[in-house]
Amino acid sequence: MPVSMKAVVLAAGKGTRLRPLTDDKPKGLVEVNGRPIVTHCFERLAELGAEEFVVVVGYRKEDIIEHYGDEWDGIPITYTHQREQKGLAHALLTAEEHIDDDFMLILGDNIFEANLDDVVHRQKESRADAAFLVEEVPHEEASRYGVCDTNNYGEITDVVEKPDDPPSNLVMTGFYTFSPAIFHACKLVQPSNRGEYEISEAIDLLIQSGRTIDAIGLDGWRIDVGYPEDRDEAERRLQEKEEKAATAEAE
Repeated sequence: MPVSMKAVVLAAGKGTRLRPLTDDKPKGLVEVNGRPIVTHCFERLAELGAEEFVVVVGYRKEDIIEHYGDEWDGIPITYTHQREQKGLAHALLTAEEHIDDDFMLILGDNIFEANLDDVVHRQKESRADAAFLVEEVPHEEASRYGVCDTNNYGEITDVVEKPDDPPSNLVMTGFYTFSPAIFHACKLVQPSNRGEYEISEAIDLLIQSGRTIDAIGLDGWRIDVGYPEDRDEAERRLQEKEEKAATAEAE
């Protein structure tokens, strides 16, 4: 059953690794299977019960605002502006004044066909301060993501952003739920070695302060559209899903 929550969509990035696809548009408007990535995010969030989209824009923000206007499929959209690309925690803080309860957060460059509803329900059932999907990836790819370190009980004890030597191959995906406590944690974050304010560091601060953080294993798939080949792979999987659905309906 859908749960009514606001949803923050981070769509301020330039997408330099996606060039030439982003030469004339922001990353969130790059099309995958005929629809912009942000539209795919909206579709998933609407299924989950999003009552409002708070979209964080930055690079070529006018393109996104002009494309979507003040609502999508009847769901109102509020825009906030990340004026400098200083990381996800920095981007999230631009949405703080619009959030007063538990909310969903999705990175606007991810395509999901997965159990996002498990994260939302865990947030509501356990009154967690954060819940998010985690995924096992090949160890050599883990350094692209926020990597989770766990204890012998499988509990997350640490989160490290894009480490050179990943402590595990368990990584955060681009979907989270948070209580407003995350905003205070974001304000305490110090710039990383990359000079950015990392969302993983804010989550780690919640963990170290004893807050309740739940991690849910990914059931399904997701693709972080960072490179043109990622877009191609996401498109292939979505087309495969459509073909299977068409075949099932014909039968």
